[in-house]
Amino acid sequence: MTEEQVLRKTVNVNGTGLSYLEAGRGSGTPLLLLHGTFWSRVWLPVLPALAAQGRCVALDLPGFGASSGELDIHAATVPKLAEAVLAAADALGLDRFDLAGHDIGGGIAQHLTAASGRVRRLVLMNSVMFDSWPVPAVERFRDPEVRAGMGVNDMVAARAETTRKAVSRELSDDEVADYVSPWKDPARVRSWMAMAAAADARYTLELVPALKAAAVPTRLVWGRDDDFQKISFARRYAAEIPATDLVEVPGKHIPTEDSPGQVAAAILEHLA
Repeated sequence: MTEEQVLRKTVNVNGTGLSYLEAGRGSGTPLLLLHGTFWSRVWLPVLPALAAQGRCVALDLPGFGASSGELDIHAATVPKLAEAVLAAADALGLDRFDLAGHDIGGGIAQHLTAASGRVRRLVLMNSVMFDSWPVPAVERFRDPEVRAGMGVNDMVAARAETTRKAVSRELSDDEVADYVSPWKDPARVRSWMAMAAAADARYTLELVPALKAAAVPTRLVWGRDDDFQKISFARRYAAEIPATDLVEVPGKHIPTEDSPGQVAAAILEHLA
């Protein structure tokens, strides 16, 4: 399967059209993939390979990527986004599923793993955890004046810079343009700032006891040179949370771009 065989579809969830990338099929446990401060584009390099295990759905949260809707600060907290993901899973017919989360999407994934009872196996890729977040570049959006002063052009430039810093290899101009394309829309700029403003480490810190008790089989797949989510947090998580292991791969914050083959192999091995 190639990237051309990954389909973009839309599902209506409570009146909002949520976009998602889909690949693969079969009767096995489906894999739901979540993004954080980027969008479903981060999973595209590995979706064709992951489709070998069955149905894969990489969701765009409301107000992100190709989804409609708009997040405000109240709707952009990890617990509220977890509710939105469960509603999307219901609409997609995903009862019990495997779950992968990147960045703040990993915080959402931890919440669902601890609280929903619907996650069979978990993958966290360069995810927020414990008190690893928000990083200063995100935390500054708690200030209403910072949010008010951020226009579309400013956001596109800032996201382009961050995307380049998140990948070890040199991305082409076309690749960066693809990554930042959603933020040419003012509603998606506001949604991103709402997620940034709502970022709070208590949402992951308070999950630790429930994650330990649930002991859902978990694999951490980590670009070891990540400057945003340090690998030291992944090593701590693997040491403290039962049924968890860690696979380190070459790359930074988006290892699907740096080491897609190794990332896909590590996920497939865990889900098998």
